This record gives sequence, C-alpha cells and structure tokens, in this order.
Amino acid sequence: MSIVLGVGIAVTTITTIYLGKKGWQALHKAVGITPGILVYQDPNAPLSLSSMTWQQLNLDNNHLKCLSDHQLRQLQRIDEKVFDYQTYQKELQAQKMTSVVNEQQFMLNKMLQVRLPEMLASHHLANISTSSKNINSEKKAEASELLQQVLNNIEQRLDVLLDEMEAQHLQDLRVMKNYIDSHDS
Repeated sequence: MSIVLGVGIAVTTITTIYLGKKGWQALHKAVGITPGILVYQDPNAPLSLSSMTWQQLNLDNNHLKCLSDHQLRQLQRIDEKVFDYQTYQKELQAQKMTSVVNEQQFMLNKMLQVRLPEMLASHHLANISTSSKNINSEKKAEASELLQQVLNNIEQRLDVLLDEMEAQHLQDLRVMKNYIDSHDS
C-alpha cells in the first residue's frame, strides 16, 4: 500500500512540475520573450548599419558608413521626427482637413528628400578621396563639420515645425473652449 502511495505522489509531483514548466514557457512565448535568455542592449553602444531601419528617410547605407555614431543617432532622431510629422499630415487627411504648406515646410521637405541625400553622398566621396590620397585630415574634418551643421539645421527646423503644430492645436482647443463657454449661459 505504501509503495502505491509513494508512486502516486511521485507521478503527481512529476506531472505538476512538467505542466508548470510548460505553462511557464507558454506564458513567456505569449508575451514574446525566451525564458533563460537575457538580452541587454546598451543604449551607448555604437550603432551598426545592418540593424538600422528608417521609417521615413530614404538613405543609401553606403553613404552612412563613414558617419560618426553621433551623426547616425542624430539621423535616427530626425527620422523619428519626420515620422511624427508625416503621421500628423495623415491624420489631417483622415479628418478631411487640408493643411496649407508654407515655405518652411516646403524647404524642410526639399532638404530631407533632396539635399540630405546629396550631402551624405558628397560627405562619403570626400572621405573616400581623402583616405585614398593620404591628404591630411583637415578636409575630412571640414566635411564632417559641414555635414554636422546641416544635420543640426534640419533637426532644428523639424523641432520648430513640430512645436508650431502643437501650439496651433492648443490654440484651436482654446478657441473651441471659449466658444463653448460663451454659448453656455
């Protein structure tokens, strides 16, 4: 009798452990993580071009090879801001609202679609020519500085544009609220 009881307890224990483990693994699989594997991504680690994806910008990866890590991160920030702006434009279209494109928006679009890829190509060519001829690094540094100024300019323009959009919507909300409040009494 005690042997049957011992075997029953052992089978119950093994079954409980097995089902518990399978349930735990199913839970992890459902939320998209792998048990036992911890992947830490250092936010300060250098970026690799193969893992970078662009939401809005159309850039040639060959032109990005000679960029510094700081410039690559700045390009990613610019891409995210352009994505936010494009999302805003799509929302306006979905609400059947037409936005007026001003000169600032037109110039920014031209800079992103035409001038930025041209600058990256020129920067890439400048780095190739200076490295092949063993010319001193002053020209390479100047090319990098010029590109950095363009990236800063584009990011500043995007920041101003996004701030203006936010301010306009806040103003629209204030006007609507004042209208409703004035007709309340």
